[in-house]
Amino acid sequence: MLWLLAVAAGVVETVIQVGLALGDDVSTSAVLGQIAVRAVIYGALFVIIDRYFRRGVRWSRYLLAGVLGTVGVVSLVTEPIGWLIDNGDFSTIDWSVSFVTIAALRAVHLTAVISAVYFTFHRDTAHWFNAKGRSPR
Repeated sequence: MLWLLAVAAGVVETVIQVGLALGDDVSTSAVLGQIAVRAVIYGALFVIIDRYFRRGVRWSRYLLAGVLGTVGVVSLVTEPIGWLIDNGDFSTIDWSVSFVTIAALRAVHLTAVISAVYFTFHRDTAHWFNAKGRSPR
């Protein structure tokens, strides 16, 4: 399921970013704050995907597309676009293992979100959500 892949990619990237931040002597309280916020967000998204989306509850697809399809995409592309505006030169990229890993995870994450939004509103998915017996909760 593409929504779960998107959430999983976000979780893995968070784990890597936390490791890098702790290695760079970033404040532990700042890191814990980020972990707490992300844990709540990822936990809520997992519950929505597992409990509601998979069961065909209609509002869940609009919520996922609205939140992850907009805020999620913006959060994924803001940092790279900001870097490109500030530096504008691809020759300055630090091709470290951590950079390549995070870039690959972001690519997977972004592709999963965009694909999930598309397939969430695909004709077959709409038929499934509109099938008789689906709870309107």
